[in-house]
Amino acid sequence: MTSTNSNKASAVPAVVLQTIGPDEAGQRLDNFLLRWAKGVPKSHVYRIIRSGEVRVNKKRAEPTTRLSEGDIVRLPPVRIASPERVQLGQNALRAQQYAAQMPILYEDEVLLVVDKPAGLAVHGGSGIALGVIEALRLTRPELNFLELVHRLDRDTSGVLLLAKRRSALVEMHRQIREGLTDKRYWLLAHGKIAQGAKVIQLKFPLHKYLLANGERRVRVAAEGLPSHTAVRVAQVLEGNAVAISLVEAQLKTGRTHQIRVHLQRIGHPILGDDKYGLEEEDQRLKSKRLYLHAHLVGFTHPRTGEKMRLESPMPAEFNALLRTLKLAV
Repeated sequence: MTSTNSNKASAVPAVVLQTIGPDEAGQRLDNFLLRWAKGVPKSHVYRIIRSGEVRVNKKRAEPTTRLSEGDIVRLPPVRIASPERVQLGQNALRAQQYAAQMPILYEDEVLLVVDKPAGLAVHGGSGIALGVIEALRLTRPELNFLELVHRLDRDTSGVLLLAKRRSALVEMHRQIREGLTDKRYWLLAHGKIAQGAKVIQLKFPLHKYLLANGERRVRVAAEGLPSHTAVRVAQVLEGNAVAISLVEAQLKTGRTHQIRVHLQRIGHPILGDDKYGLEEEDQRLKSKRLYLHAHLVGFTHPRTGEKMRLESPMPAEFNALLRTLKLAV
């Protein structure tokens, strides 16, 4: 009995004094704590900040306090899920399966670039236990820092950038914010898009809203935020009362569902789009996915200053459907 009580006592969480390193510097206190206390309710994290149990350099701090390198953060006793327990069971197996589906396009000491498959969310939530970021954190435990640089819709495949250092994340976000990155997508659209030799500039204000069931949607509306997509038609296939356009879309802004809503607006929704598409036509063409693929990302390397251009090949489903349509023409 004495031994059992002793073991229980030693298992009680203790106060931890955490020194902020270069990878944690610059982030808000609440975001730092939410990452540290995985599995702890968000409301509890904010409570221990408000109560003064969390201290920065021995002083009370606000959730919005920005941490600097060398700061000492007092972390109170909190029972959090240990890494060993998080990696047990189905989540660990699923994470390995997800990671195996994501070829690494590029990796160095500050960046990780993967080829995300369609159907895999970039992060968990809303009933999704694991996304890209959670799967990679589980399968790459040696990475002390790993965050998404940008996002792709769950049903969109292609090039996805992640940062392995906070400094790289901050720099990449600056490039995106200032329009210094080049993001291009292949898509298959319903109908023949008449274009000629010119690139079509789609500029519509986009407004986010929720359906009655809480699902997110986007529509063109005067009160929306400005958005801009440049569209180039690469090929049009016509035959047997079917017309499909193979299109390259270049993002000038990065609004939610931007390309999908822009193509819907001009009367040529993307094949397989269950939110903004043509359900009957998709069924007739036996669409197997959303035919939207992030095939190229260009940027300046956040550490070396080198001009980077990373590409993902056109998915097999695209090529299979294009071959089928060519045979039908």
